[in-house]
Amino acid sequence: MFEQLSQNSSYRNLYQGQWADGVHGDTISVKAPADGKFLGTIPSLHKDEIDAYLRSARDAQKSWADMPVNERARILRKTADILDAGAKEIGGILSDEISKGLSSAIGEVHRTADFIRFTADQGELVEGRSIGSENFPHFKKDKISVVTRVPLGLVLAISPFNYPINLAGSKIAPALIAGNSVVLKPPTSGAISGLYLAAAFQEAGLPAGVLTTVTGRGSEIGDYLVTHPLVDFINFTGSSAVGKHIAEIAGMVPLMMELGGKDAAIILEDADLELAAKLIVSGAYGYSGQRCTAVKRVLAEEPIADELAANVLERVKKLHVGQPKENADITPLINTHAADYVQELIDDALQKGAKLLTGNKRNGNLLAPTLFDYVTADMRLAWEEPFGPVLPIIRIRNAEEGIELSNRSEYGLQGAVFTRDINKAFYVASRLDVGTVQINGKPERGPDHFPFLGVKSSGMGTQGIRYSIEAMSRPKVTVINFQGI
Repeated sequence: MFEQLSQNSSYRNLYQGQWADGVHGDTISVKAPADGKFLGTIPSLHKDEIDAYLRSARDAQKSWADMPVNERARILRKTADILDAGAKEIGGILSDEISKGLSSAIGEVHRTADFIRFTADQGELVEGRSIGSENFPHFKKDKISVVTRVPLGLVLAISPFNYPINLAGSKIAPALIAGNSVVLKPPTSGAISGLYLAAAFQEAGLPAGVLTTVTGRGSEIGDYLVTHPLVDFINFTGSSAVGKHIAEIAGMVPLMMELGGKDAAIILEDADLELAAKLIVSGAYGYSGQRCTAVKRVLAEEPIADELAANVLERVKKLHVGQPKENADITPLINTHAADYVQELIDDALQKGAKLLTGNKRNGNLLAPTLFDYVTADMRLAWEEPFGPVLPIIRIRNAEEGIELSNRSEYGLQGAVFTRDINKAFYVASRLDVGTVQINGKPERGPDHFPFLGVKSSGMGTQGIRYSIEAMSRPKVTVINFQGI
């Protein structure tokens, strides 16, 4: 199914419907984070190649937009079928490439297939509307505004390493169903997985040039891509620092960005502590904490903090630490730099008096799940996003203090509150300065048709299938004046 994607582990980009090597021949070696195994090479494109790739994508867009939406939807549904059929093969590559548990990697492929199908369904439901002039005071019934939705043009999709299939698919599919062409810039760690996703679209019959991939180091081609005059929309998932940089240099190009988070779980005195502990652990340590929506702080009311900490600790000690192919809960982080940063936060917390309950063991990129109690506001771990398997418990006097600590963060992605009192739950939810509040649940993305957004340094724009389609299209207004007919 994916035979043309590579030759002898040399992967190529999708360009004008074919698989192309870089003109200049420069490549980047991709290695498995878990054991350093060589997985293949990807082209490292130059700026002149970027120009050609984007021109091709722009040229293909108009005929794609002219295609009936039901035909675009048919191609998306076929893509989903191809992903489902190849889930084990693609999931195996994904697992190796980003050190994700094998079953989770395969599950990501299936989830992306579901996302693409739902996007096809939603795209067929997008309709225009007509507005009569008589609806506005003092106007006669002599005009009708016909409002349709049209694509923006060329969408640049920049996906992250932690979900290289799902968070690429969630950008590509809504853009395509809306009639845009797409240039996908996959992460260097996760690029091969992204190319497999592109291959599924190609296999499904997507016209040449409608989806193009560009591989290379973000430090070399990132700024050139996001400031390119042919780009009409930028859809980015990554760090807040990079997102802010893109926002500063992109000019008037519309943006959708999913950035970092420091999601807090506020545990009130009347909470179901068994439920809270279970969801805190799965929320904090899933994929070794390398998720923007991971639980990154526990704010526990003092009367129940001891019991909660003991319950969380018991569950953390049961987590399986190991390799991706073992379906371990905790696997090696994406690279040494990431592991070093997590270790810095751990060391800072220890130096400032936090109580280590478990963890702080390291073997290369593999960090044991680490849990702290009595973390205080002067510690970096209280505010910085670790993107690793470490969780601080911060003790609070009451809900008001929990709200204040949560809102003091520069981030505002999601938050959670655990309580049996629905009035307390809605009170806390109404005061949290985040995009989403989970009541008696862990922060997470999805279901994928729910709106998903962040405020402050956590993002810009609203995702979710219907919301993404609307973001990557715009109203086109035609006014009929009856007096001239």
